[in-house]
Amino acid sequence: QVQLVESGGGLVQPGGSLRLSCVASGFIFSSYGMRWYRQAPGKERELVAGITYIGGRTNYADSVKGRFTISRDNAKNTLYLQMNSLKPDDTALYYCNAQGRDNVYWGRGTQVTVSS
Repeated sequence: QVQLVESGGGLVQPGGSLRLSCVASGFIFSSYGMRWYRQAPGKERELVAGITYIGGRTNYADSVKGRFTISRDNAKNTLYLQMNSLKPDDTALYYCNAQGRDNVYWGRGTQVTVSS
């Protein structure tokens, strides 16, 4: 059974940091490109960051460049998103996504709220 389980969300003040994790199971994690998406209330889901299957290349939305860092540990089947200098506009439900050649998997999300 394929599972992507996100954790690490919460309430943080502007300027603070959070580290999201996504633990994968039920598929060959190291063979999949991985992404973080987010969706704020009333808005469409947007791509936040992506990383290739061996972690050699990353890409980021312009809105998070220089503040967020995506990484992965294939030995632990885990994807990470380090989020620094958080802003209220970063408030959203954050989803983990696995992109393979023939399959796409999604987690259920972890809520990040940035507020004073």
